[in-house]
Amino acid sequence: MYKPTFNKRQVLVFRQFGNKGYSLFSCLGKEVICSVLSVATLTYASAESVSTQPVVTDSTTMTTAREMMLEEVSVTGSRAPLTKSQAAKMVTVLDRQAIALAPVQSINDLLKYAVGVDVRQRGAVGAQTDISIRGGTSEQIILLLNGINICDPQTGHNAMDLPVDLNDIVRIEVLEGPAGRIYGTSSLVGAINIVTDHGRRRNDSSLQIQAEGGSYGYAHVGMRFSPSSSRTTQSTSHSVSANYSRSDGWSRSKSGTLNTDFKGGKGFYQGQYEDEYLKLCWHAGIADKGWGSSTFYASPKWQADDQYEHTTKFYTAIQGESKRGQLHLSGSIYWNQNRDRYEGYRGQAEKMKFNYNRTDVYGVSLSSYFDWKTSNPEHIMNRTAFGAEVRNEDLVSGNLGEPLSQTHHISGTDRDYTLGINRTNISGYLEHNILLNNLTISAGFVAVKNTWSNMNMSIYPGVDISYRPHPRWTLHASYNTSLRMPSFTEMYYKLQGYSADPHLKPEEMSALEAGFTFHYTPFTFQSTFWHHHGRNMVDWIMDTSKGSEAVWESVNHATVNSIGIEALAKLDIRHSQLSVSYSYINQDKEQEGGIVSQYALEYLRHKLVASARLPIIKHLSLGLDCRWQDRVGSYTDFSNQVCAYKPYAIVDTRLTWQETKWKVYVEANNLFDTSYHDYGLVEQPGRWIIAGASIYL
Repeated sequence: MYKPTFNKRQVLVFRQFGNKGYSLFSCLGKEVICSVLSVATLTYASAESVSTQPVVTDSTTMTTAREMMLEEVSVTGSRAPLTKSQAAKMVTVLDRQAIALAPVQSINDLLKYAVGVDVRQRGAVGAQTDISIRGGTSEQIILLLNGINICDPQTGHNAMDLPVDLNDIVRIEVLEGPAGRIYGTSSLVGAINIVTDHGRRRNDSSLQIQAEGGSYGYAHVGMRFSPSSSRTTQSTSHSVSANYSRSDGWSRSKSGTLNTDFKGGKGFYQGQYEDEYLKLCWHAGIADKGWGSSTFYASPKWQADDQYEHTTKFYTAIQGESKRGQLHLSGSIYWNQNRDRYEGYRGQAEKMKFNYNRTDVYGVSLSSYFDWKTSNPEHIMNRTAFGAEVRNEDLVSGNLGEPLSQTHHISGTDRDYTLGINRTNISGYLEHNILLNNLTISAGFVAVKNTWSNMNMSIYPGVDISYRPHPRWTLHASYNTSLRMPSFTEMYYKLQGYSADPHLKPEEMSALEAGFTFHYTPFTFQSTFWHHHGRNMVDWIMDTSKGSEAVWESVNHATVNSIGIEALAKLDIRHSQLSVSYSYINQDKEQEGGIVSQYALEYLRHKLVASARLPIIKHLSLGLDCRWQDRVGSYTDFSNQVCAYKPYAIVDTRLTWQETKWKVYVEANNLFDTSYHDYGLVEQPGRWIIAGASIYL
């Protein structure tokens, strides 16, 4: 459960890119689409934004192979798909190769290397993580699985309890900035799309087995199986994966019991059917995990250090799109369920009754686009997109919402869900794209109505412009707006010194952004400047002047203004890759005397990320990643002392020996055993050593 925390032009599809000297010349004068954007660390790609389409690529895991088979992919952040060269925005992209080489065990850890992303962990190896973008909160981003919205309206705290393993992922895309025109509600400050491999193979069946272990009793085993599929006009492909992880944790409670341990498993199935007229994709997954929550939600008033939480999540979706005809149609139907049990005192229901919550989210969407004929189709094209989505969010709970007219039994207990809330979000969009040889203009709006609080229909417009004066230069600018509905917890949580407001208004954001990209092999440099203006921003605050009567209250801030700049430099020399990226953020919201904020005034003012991928000898490579972070904000410790967050630097490294059919690796997270806090009352683990192996059959 969520608890507040402290503080069409003709293109050539390049099907096979070999390591040959003449390969480049076969595409001179043509526009080329490659399915995997090859970057060794988390960097910007010149795509206009996050793809809403599931992607199919070759699923080989031999990342050091000399040749890689590629298939066409659409990387798009507008409602109508555009090619890479027609981009109007930039998106941060991490491909399969970068994922394989990074010293991480979870998607949560992987996102730490995105300079515009703030990853605040209260447990290692993704036990529980809040993800935010550009100074926002974990509630203000939209999380997608193959383009499907999987956000939990109850909370953003457990959003990263995903059913997929790193080995399932083709790439991760991060869109920074409001994306209401593309995704509607939830995408207030950005979006993260996780794109998985549907299992298409060219030759033999593939089985991957992985095992690893390390410090603090950590162990992980997993497998992924993808039967071979034909390469005829009609093709069906499948894949299935499963894994289990556990750890004893790195700390104990005052009573001596483990309080940062975790264990859980995941299972994920996905499939695809495709012929010359139609493409269908589907997936189903489950993620089940329990973890010791230590002091995750403690306060000076409630100094509990043996909390516990357990979540079970189900994900299902069917997506389809037409491949013929002037009007291109695509649609999706999905259902996600999230179950959460929170124990204020681990295993002691008699001391504090457990909190149970269950959310069911149903959605259906239909999208379309068509091209306009012009008198000079070689130099100009118009593409128009329109569509609609209906999303229903239903919560039943033991402590959140309004009294239910009919209670629902809580499975496995002698209790009932007695409270709940239901709301439906209806949205429609219209977008038009003007495509010139070196200029793209994409403009449109989304119209949104939510049944909660009798919200009126609201319009949120946006426009993106990309200008390419030279093949080495790309300039971009945009103005976008978005909104976010408050979570159910922000509206109704009223336990242990918290007092929520059920009448919170939706948060609204408008943003200006401008930047450029310069690429001259082997060097790339990118920079972006942005300004966000937020209205009615939701935060939890405490008026300490009230002394023992002070409680955490959910409120709408009047305004929060943020400015920021991001820059990246990358150098590729032979098989070595080096990159450095930096982000600066400043928010001008003044904190009133005696007021302590949990969200809006806690953000990363400075973040510096440096990464290197270095070959040592044949088959042996070294990866190094360093993060330096300086967070604005403070927290109150158990002695009622207000403590400011201190800057810290973390170094992670991985040494990998890669063969055709297997690989072994050893890595160290927090190599120099730095003591640091991402959340005030939760000290993070020290050095964490892990060794593992993967076999490909």
